[in-house]
Amino acid sequence: MQSGKKRRILFLPLLLTLLAVLVAACGGNSGGNGSSSGSKLSDDKQIYVTPLSGLSDLATLDPALSTDSPSISAINLMFTGLVQLDDNLKVYPELAQSWTTSSDGLTWTFKLRPGIKFNDGNPITADDVIFSIDRALKPELKSTVAPAYLSLVKDSDKRFAGKVPTLINDSLFAPDPSTVKIVTSQNAQYFLDALTYPTAYVVEKSFVQKYGDTDFLKHLSEGSCSGPYQLEKYTSGKQVSFVPSNNYWAGKAQMKKVVFAFYKDPQTAYKAYKTNQLDNAGVPTANLDEARALPNKQYRQVPQLTIDYFAMNYLSKPFDNIKIRQAFALAVDKSAIEKSIYKGQRLATNHIVPQGMPGYNPDLKGPAGVTSTKGDKTLAKQLFQEGMQEAHYTLANFPAISVTVASGGSQSAKNLFTFAQQQWKDTLGVNVTINDEDFNKRLDDVSNTVGNGKLQMWFAAWGADYPDPEDWTTLLFGAGASNNSLNYGLGTSKTVATQKQMQDLMLKADVNQNATERIAQYNQIEQQMVDDVAWMPVDQRTLSYVLKPCVQGIVDNAQGMTPPQDWLKIYKSSDSPCANTSAY
Repeated sequence: MQSGKKRRILFLPLLLTLLAVLVAACGGNSGGNGSSSGSKLSDDKQIYVTPLSGLSDLATLDPALSTDSPSISAINLMFTGLVQLDDNLKVYPELAQSWTTSSDGLTWTFKLRPGIKFNDGNPITADDVIFSIDRALKPELKSTVAPAYLSLVKDSDKRFAGKVPTLINDSLFAPDPSTVKIVTSQNAQYFLDALTYPTAYVVEKSFVQKYGDTDFLKHLSEGSCSGPYQLEKYTSGKQVSFVPSNNYWAGKAQMKKVVFAFYKDPQTAYKAYKTNQLDNAGVPTANLDEARALPNKQYRQVPQLTIDYFAMNYLSKPFDNIKIRQAFALAVDKSAIEKSIYKGQRLATNHIVPQGMPGYNPDLKGPAGVTSTKGDKTLAKQLFQEGMQEAHYTLANFPAISVTVASGGSQSAKNLFTFAQQQWKDTLGVNVTINDEDFNKRLDDVSNTVGNGKLQMWFAAWGADYPDPEDWTTLLFGAGASNNSLNYGLGTSKTVATQKQMQDLMLKADVNQNATERIAQYNQIEQQMVDDVAWMPVDQRTLSYVLKPCVQGIVDNAQGMTPPQDWLKIYKSSDSPCANTSAY
């Protein structure tokens, strides 16, 4: 949910406000804020308005290009895939009715549900499915995510590199209109999980061919939508609205309109919620006590499978030196950040794989064997001096350091950045410049630093795509991974050989059929990457937000995305208070 990931990269303020995803507390709670005592409101009042703060536009509406949570939230309304994740993060059949695998685990055969249609009424066929996957990998589209999430499809690397003209009748087959066959290159446990990412979502072949790879997105009210909603209107800088599809296979959504409203910052969105302009909003840290006191259980707290982190580019000096990376990591007291800035609403962590994910390692140690999330300033100073000696630096000739962030106007985010900045100054004597950019520009900058040292250091967050440790290791740090923006395993440093050994172990773990051994391998990989400071994890998110009591049917999950079929159960009741959304 990095930056790209989709690169699903998230940035700090968006996790506060990206409530179009309709998150709620992990554990399966549903309804509005409890069971409703009111009646369902009339259709003209079934309008759901949710804020996107720190943004004026979505990066894309194309499933093949989706890299960030705001875009994915919109895409998930309009498009679906063969399979999806349910509210318990388990794979379930969506457009597919069933599937089988060959004895060697390499060939997957999917049977489509009968009678499924796009929003224009045209049938969804196997040709549309294989066209969509092949299209995502076409080199002209320049997707930064398809090579990662579709990497298990045989010859996907050749398709993306332009070495083969198509994968259709190579590894993608449609023997009849209701049957899809996909041949994979490896027998990997997470293949179905990877198909739940939007790059594998289905678009309408004839519709895309009619309007073109880019322009079809301007006509989503006419066709190509396989999900519960279709685009109504996109007003740059103001809002994006969606209305129900009449042809979604599972039924018609009860909310007659869903609106993503752009707000300049979380504070402004929260104020709009208090004046009944929004159905939900993230809660800025300064307003936590006030939000908790709101009547009718409006306040919610949501454990999330999301890690905030600083990243240091291994191809950018001085961060090609492991001791300097470790020094920067150990100089920051993460426990103090969570206590003083987030008031205990987050979990300070040294982990890459978050608590609650398969493969979480409770025995993991931080860099250089430090177990505390408070860091170790004495060791940080020692490592920094050793690293400078190895690299022939003094404070006088030490490279200028700039950390690129996207605060989106969030005061808590700004406080975090200045706190870390001061700790680096106090402990290491290094002045770090904070470069606060627009969110979408940050996405581009992070994506464009793969294989080079353009971006020196940045702050972002990664949210789970699917419940498998591969999503936190190989997908992000593997050899040739399109998400490997910090360039793990590249360069000429003394530790690059160890990094490459971990990348080799990732490939073995990915296909290991022994579940116990597989988890142990990922634990070994994560421990080494934490010691390498592949990331400098700061915290694991617990999202705090408020929701109007009239909103019913929302189901909690730790990923923060709403499965398409859930929209059939979401509606507004006469419970109060309720937002006045008549202006939409």
